[in-house]
Amino acid sequence: MGFLDRFESAVEKGVQGAFSRIFRSALKPVDVTSAVRRAMEDHVQEYSRDRAVAPNHYTVRVAPSDMKNLQEMGLDILSSEVEKSARDHAEENNFALVGPISVNFEAGEEELTGQVEVQVETERGAVAPATSQVASESNPIIDVEGERWLLTEPVTILGRGADADITINDSGVSRRHLELRKTPDGVIASDLGSTNGLYVEGHKV
Repeated sequence: MGFLDRFESAVEKGVQGAFSRIFRSALKPVDVTSAVRRAMEDHVQEYSRDRAVAPNHYTVRVAPSDMKNLQEMGLDILSSEVEKSARDHAEENNFALVGPISVNFEAGEEELTGQVEVQVETERGAVAPATSQVASESNPIIDVEGERWLLTEPVTILGRGADADITINDSGVSRRHLELRKTPDGVIASDLGSTNGLYVEGHKV
């Protein structure tokens, strides 16, 4: 290869490199999902051979331009899907969770274009997604609309309101509908003055 050929090749590579930096590929939902899963694995805390606790709060930081694209796709839907993917990943790897998984988005610097930064935290809640099939006396498991929850605190509130420990998206459910209280004799369910009441096997409680 002659000098001019080498020169043209170098110029071509330089131009391609410059344009690849300018026109980075748009961030895709699968990129966010993968980044959150990696962050979970990187920050798991092992307390014993049989217990490893994964973070449950994830802050996803992306470039403003990527944030705009994700918002157009539907940020609420994306957050929900990434949270579900993270719960599945924890269950597949037998990672314990001490509270519900939440995924929030923040706009970072524009230089993050096409990239994802994830900040993690671990925060105990009244309930946590059940990643094991086996319940215990201290941490019973309940099934709500197909999702299994581990009761980690003495009292758990179910309802339609955002302040409920387990939120049920049903117009027939009051904002604070039901209380579950752990006792030495088991879990006691109490109606909290809901509009439609509480029924067990057709009988009002």
